[in-house]
Amino acid sequence: QVQLVESGGGLVQAGGSLRLSCAASGRAFSSYSMGWFRQAPGKDREFVAAISWSGGTTYYADAVKGRFTISRDYAKTTLYLQMNSLKPADTAVYSCAARLRGSIEYDYWGQGTQVTVSS
Repeated sequence: QVQLVESGGGLVQAGGSLRLSCAASGRAFSSYSMGWFRQAPGKDREFVAAISWSGGTTYYADAVKGRFTISRDYAKTTLYLQMNSLKPADTAVYSCAARLRGSIEYDYWGQGTQVTVSS
């Protein structure tokens, strides 16, 4: 089992920055890759960014490439999403997820944290 708890969401003006955190517990932190997803009102959940179990490889959605940075801290067993140059279109509930090695789908999900970007 992996427990995931997000924090760091809030209200920010367009052009501002936020850093989301996802504290993980349970299985060994290096045994799974992780990702961030978001869901805006009335829309499907969409992929934002992912990072490999080793931290050596990252992936980004085109909509956030160059503005968001995903990282993970093994000592703190925490996943981060640094979000810069935020836009109103980034408004959504952001959730972190963990995918065990060998899994096709993400196995564990956090509850999510709200990010609201005002224009």
